[in-house]
Amino acid sequence: MITIYTDGASRGNPGPGGYGVILMAGHHRKELSEGFRLTTNNRMELLSVIKGLEALKNPGSQVTVYSDSKYVVDAVEKGWLFGWEKKGFDKKANPDLWRRFLIIYRRHKVRFVWVKGHASNPLNNRCDELAVAAALASDLKVDHGYEESKGE
Repeated sequence: MITIYTDGASRGNPGPGGYGVILMAGHHRKELSEGFRLTTNNRMELLSVIKGLEALKNPGSQVTVYSDSKYVVDAVEKGWLFGWEKKGFDKKANPDLWRRFLIIYRRHKVRFVWVKGHASNPLNNRCDELAVAAALASDLKVDHGYEESKGE
């Protein structure tokens, strides 16, 4: 069983942003983070889940993802995402990331658990620290999916 905690943050919406991820399996623990010069909070929330799942080495893994993002958790758990996919993500935000998510999501057995953000969950709080620190870094990357969709 693999556990992934995720969080995304942006300073402004849009603005500089980042994600933080903690992967845990048995006694192994790995932290991931990355920052972008111009993005949105929802993109970072979704990218954190994608990066966590992409870091897994074995297809078919049993995974529990803990996220404080209703945007991500509800889209999957309530089935909205699959309706959006059938309609080609027409007029939906972040189709590039949702398509990327679906590819990696379908390689594993994923269950989502929503956690209250900025509350008493130390692992979610650590993901938030990673995301904020990444958004403040001096070497921010380009979120091509966002910037190209905005014509920048």
